Amino acid sequence: MSDEYKIAIIDDEAHMRDSISQWLELSGFKTLSFENAEAALAEIGSKFKGVVVSDIRMPGMGGMEMLKRLHSADPNLPVILITGHGDVQMAVEAMQIGAYDFMEKPFDPERLADLAKRAIAARKLTMENRALRRELSDGTVLLRKLMGTSPSIEKLREDILDIAFADSHVMICGETGTGKSLIAHAIHACGPRQGKDFITLNCTALDEETLSKHLFGPSDSADIRPVAEMGEPCTLCLEDVGELSSDLQARLLSFIEALDGGNDGGDDATRVRIISVSSLDEGSKPLKERLRPELYFRLAGMEIMVPTLRERGEDTLVLFSRFTQLFAEEYGIEPPEISATDAANLLKAQWPGNIRQLQNLAERVVMQSQHGAEEVSKLLASAADEPADEAPGEKPLKEHVEAFERMLIDNALRRHSGSVAKVMEELVLPRRTLNEKMAKYGLSRSDYL
Repeated sequence: MSDEYKIAIIDDEAHMRDSISQWLELSGFKTLSFENAEAALAEIGSKFKGVVVSDIRMPGMGGMEMLKRLHSADPNLPVILITGHGDVQMAVEAMQIGAYDFMEKPFDPERLADLAKRAIAARKLTMENRALRRELSDGTVLLRKLMGTSPSIEKLREDILDIAFADSHVMICGETGTGKSLIAHAIHACGPRQGKDFITLNCTALDEETLSKHLFGPSDSADIRPVAEMGEPCTLCLEDVGELSSDLQARLLSFIEALDGGNDGGDDATRVRIISVSSLDEGSKPLKERLRPELYFRLAGMEIMVPTLRERGEDTLVLFSRFTQLFAEEYGIEPPEISATDAANLLKAQWPGNIRQLQNLAERVVMQSQHGAEEVSKLLASAADEPADEAPGEKPLKEHVEAFERMLIDNALRRHSGSVAKVMEELVLPRRTLNEKMAKYGLSRSDYL
């Protein structure tokens, strides 16, 4: 159980608070105790990482009123009420207005621990979803996720910022695993629609009838808000757009023509911006041949061709280093150190699965690193040995050396939280040399504090 998530216990009887707290702590939970609802409300808000366990009858503000107050700030906060025998009907009413569950006195400690476990799992999911939504609405966060210093990735970030403030529809094309969906989110989050609805529809995963309802209605489900009926500005992301049927292509074209015609230079209140995503899979027909020409040119008002990982040079090491750091933190182990030969193999590999393949390999490397450096080297060598469709031009030795050097300094700065003195000691570099190399590779101490 994460130490961040706690259970707030509210009861005016000290022995009851202590009893509940002791049992829950023995069950592995962290607890907070309050003797009345007013004290709890002063501490617990919408950002509270935890759940509430409260008596329903207390002097002053009771559990029902406290539940209403808590849910006015955060309707997703789990509240478990403990009731006396005569309060069951009140507890049922509390459930109807949003209580997570209730227990009768004398309560079963095992059931309370089980309820607390499930409530914290629900709370954790809520908080993670909120964090994800905040992240997906923050363009600066998303641009930072497009890691790398290669000219192609620098240009991509510039293109995203330019395109984000334009009105034209956007077509994003690239190989599998290059981050096309992330780029679509970044375009939305960096522009004037930041914070507005971002609707993703996968044209392969949804059948034609369901896709039609999501796009044009009518909807027979409260979970479906047809894009055509939305009155607020929004972004529609169509993944695998080349899989649209002929009928839906015709209807989408008519919708776009009406939409663009009605907003040409005028009020933008009902405008839907469409970002289309298409994979450049080997052997598949070009997108121009799969879409009606007039629809294609409408959707491709602006185009982004996402660079492959093999086109990004030393970015491979930057990404690999970051992924291994993240997975090492997740598994609670030290990140592996790789040799110059390992780095050369990473740069040599063709990465047909691009960033997704590199990320999967990084996780395997972190797991295998517990069995020794030899196992890590075998994994990285196997990635480099995968056959390529066409042999790439060999890069100068200087580029390989600089890429490896940058990775070593980056890793050391991360390990020592930006302490230049400790990095100098570990890498046996004088301060002036280290400063020059950090400037050369675009490494800033402030990024590691």
